[in-house]
Amino acid sequence: MSATSGNRPAGPKITDYLVVEGSEGKRRDFRISIGLREGWDEEGRVFDVSEAVRTARRWMVRRVEAGHPALSGMFARAEVTYAWPRPDGTVGSDREPVALFTGEAVHAYLGHLPDSAIEAMLNELAAELGAALGQERIYVAFAERTWILDAGSREP
Repeated sequence: MSATSGNRPAGPKITDYLVVEGSEGKRRDFRISIGLREGWDEEGRVFDVSEAVRTARRWMVRRVEAGHPALSGMFARAEVTYAWPRPDGTVGSDREPVALFTGEAVHAYLGHLPDSAIEAMLNELAAELGAALGQERIYVAFAERTWILDAGSREP
């Protein structure tokens, strides 16, 4: 029996792979970390990571429809764990579910954009995710930088 099934063409061979012209450039990886539990208490609604995925896809489609570039990446569900000192000298600790959106501003597609444009897209997407998932704080990383977006100090 041949390596192909029916009329399906054979897959590429090792020697078929070449570096795509214009695809090399400095690495610009990013990450958005966002909680999936709404609010600060344990009774808050816990969203599924699929809600974050739907929110990001809507953002991507809107940008592309408007003729603007969009970031693409991967979502994963994880848990963040942390500890803090209490006023009485004891230590508290907790964990909570988070969604991680990670990717790279791939040079072949976004290499023409300055870092500031990528940062603006990250902030725009992070804010949409925060509003959809009821989060006050969102943690963003890009290349060698990190920052926190905070909606907790907003006016009533």
